[in-house]
Amino acid sequence: MNDGAAQRGPVLDDEQFRRLAEYGEVEHAEPGRDLYTSGDDTYDFFLLRSATVDIVRDATAIEPERLIYRGGPGDFLGELNLLTGQHVYLTARVVSAGTVVRIRAAMLRRALAEQVDIADTLIEAFRERREVIRGAAGSVLELVGRSYAARTLELRTYVTQMLLPHSWLDAASHPGGSLMRRAGLGEDDLPAAMVNGSLLRRATPRALAEVLGLTYRADGRPVDLVVVGAGPAGLAAAVYGASEGLVTVLLDRAGLGGQAAKSARIENYLGFPHGVSGESLTRLAMVQALKFGVRIHAPCAVAGLDLSEERRPAVLLEDGARIRCRAVIAATGAHYRHLDLPQWTTFESSGCVRYAATELDVRGYEDQPVTVVGGANSAGQAALSLAARGATVDLIVRGADLGARMSSYLTDRIRAHARIQVHTSSTIRELGGDDTLASIVAEKSDGRRDRLACRALFCFIGADPVSGWLDGVAKDHNGFVLTDSRLPAEPFGTALPFQTSAPRVFVAGDLRAGSTKRVATAVGDGAGAVSSVHEALADD
Repeated sequence: MNDGAAQRGPVLDDEQFRRLAEYGEVEHAEPGRDLYTSGDDTYDFFLLRSATVDIVRDATAIEPERLIYRGGPGDFLGELNLLTGQHVYLTARVVSAGTVVRIRAAMLRRALAEQVDIADTLIEAFRERREVIRGAAGSVLELVGRSYAARTLELRTYVTQMLLPHSWLDAASHPGGSLMRRAGLGEDDLPAAMVNGSLLRRATPRALAEVLGLTYRADGRPVDLVVVGAGPAGLAAAVYGASEGLVTVLLDRAGLGGQAAKSARIENYLGFPHGVSGESLTRLAMVQALKFGVRIHAPCAVAGLDLSEERRPAVLLEDGARIRCRAVIAATGAHYRHLDLPQWTTFESSGCVRYAATELDVRGYEDQPVTVVGGANSAGQAALSLAARGATVDLIVRGADLGARMSSYLTDRIRAHARIQVHTSSTIRELGGDDTLASIVAEKSDGRRDRLACRALFCFIGADPVSGWLDGVAKDHNGFVLTDSRLPAEPFGTALPFQTSAPRVFVAGDLRAGSTKRVATAVGDGAGAVSSVHEALADD
């Protein structure tokens, strides 16, 4: 971000500036003073009345200090990590004496809730600044790895979902190889992350989140609602809960967006006539949740529930932390099924087996033969996305009718697409290749087998509920959670919608028994569950 109004994004007018200043404290700032520094756990929001402040990326062992942005009178300092809680990665240094208005975190959230026009301006500015900073200060977080490796893809997906400023280097490229030599990295160390000059070998999303300060940290504030699972249902529950005044914490074991984030294109979601990628929908929902003050922590693995206090359930984390709250909404959805085939794990680890068709997943398969297995909408969307990139696609469907579980708008396009070959009544029986996938064997219902060239297998064969952590909550024989009218008995009189057999524990989305597996339905579930939470808390 360079100095200049064209790069600043949205600005506050004079009246908005004065109104927002009422939430803070006026301070005099002398030249050389750091308002915040890289590595700080948190920082405050600043309005610049008359001071001038430089935002700089600190010097590293290989690069000097770098000016990212200069803010002057009438400007404000801050971007998305004010709301995410991420550790500070830039330094704000006063270069010209003057006054500033310090607005602390709690007062900033209050201002965002009370001043809608100011909130819209700040959120859009924060978002734009994050995008610009991702390019200007990406070396604050550098990732290096093999582009095809599953662990690398997992790490890149995580930083993309969380909107983290970063730069990516392929280990096979000259810059990537140069970084590896400077850092003393070998193949066994990949993927690796350089965070403000510190090296993280064999980096995982969880390890990176701990270094960046994105894992759960108790701050002493009472919590009204904990939402577990950050797919569409969980994101919707968090947004509706926080926007309606509940202090809300959102946790997810992996990242944001759930299975929806893996969809290349969602075309039947209301309000997006041209379709929207699951990744884009997730980013928009994340910014919306942050706007209303949701505290998002991911990866953050939940181990179970403590229901010993009837009015105060507690969420237990795998690291031993305990979050006591007034209500819980479980939205952990389901995890992907895989085929029981030799070498499945080998090809999964090498990145040749994938469970998503996002931009990152399909990249590199232009003009390559690939296979998609599955008969529902996600498989159809993946096949079309890959074919649009120039791949030759074999679509393997167990059933005899492509349209049995897939929407007609997809089946019509798939049947007409020259690059997609549909194999109905078929099952994959074999994976071929050494270190990388080279072929698959598909068997028809009549026993005939065909060996098909295949460089990557995209698997969309369904999922199983992630409900093991919900001990003491009634489930059906498949592990899906029973709610309201499906409960064998109503322990609280007439059960509220989305109510489980446990007091003040609700379920939304794919985890709920009898749910419709659609993004719009999951969003509706999340909103509906919050309405039931309010009714349950009314007698507190």
